[in-house]
Amino acid sequence: MNVLDFQACKKRAEKIVMLTCYDYTSARIVQDSDVDVILVGDSAAMVMHGHATTLPADSEMMCRHIESVARGTRDKFIIGDMPFLSFRRSLPDTMQTVGDMMKAGAHAVKLEGFDGNGNTIAHIVKSGVPVMGHLGLTPQSVHQIGGYRVQGRDDCAADTLRQEALACEQAGCFALVLECVPEQLAADITGSLSIPTIGIGAGAHTDGQVLVMQDLLGLSADFKPKFVRQYLAGRQLWKDAFNAWASDVRNGHFPTTDESYSQ
Repeated sequence: MNVLDFQACKKRAEKIVMLTCYDYTSARIVQDSDVDVILVGDSAAMVMHGHATTLPADSEMMCRHIESVARGTRDKFIIGDMPFLSFRRSLPDTMQTVGDMMKAGAHAVKLEGFDGNGNTIAHIVKSGVPVMGHLGLTPQSVHQIGGYRVQGRDDCAADTLRQEALACEQAGCFALVLECVPEQLAADITGSLSIPTIGIGAGAHTDGQVLVMQDLLGLSADFKPKFVRQYLAGRQLWKDAFNAWASDVRNGHFPTTDESYSQ
């Protein structure tokens, strides 16, 4: 898949499937799956490094994860999240981060929010780098918006999201993530844009969907928002495997002769 396929999928009404991924081993599995797009999200700060928010993610962290994923894939489209404040300092600093992420193996970058970012998005796009927008719940602004909550529920906020979505398209974004917005608002925005929308907690009428891999696999013990469907009881399966191995070691059942080397 390449950047032109996103709009082609929208025109054909074919849903785009995007999944987060942060490491080589997982990327090898995603490569052999029916997933279209990999997002190396700044959610890595939470699910891979144990932080409470995405804010601790920096350029170095994101580039290391992008490199690992790129080594494990052949033809998946890889999008890298621009980390917190990396696109708000200065244009040279922004372009340094963009350049580092693209050299690490990303095919595009994702940038949260629009207010104050329009010229930056346009500059990145004109520099030859595809940009995916991100509106609604923007986790990097979690302290400003008062926590992880649905956005765009009142008329004023909904109108702002509609205007910002159109502005993202006009600035040159090739696609737009809509996170935690009411289903009808997401449908309205999707219908008003020529670029595809990718939803997470935005209902069924977006042009595609994205989930965090660890959420989909059921690896998180105490995190299950309304919009997540777990397709595997991963945490329990992993724990059962660890316990079975521990039992075999303690009972002398591992390793066997077949699992040992002879002289």
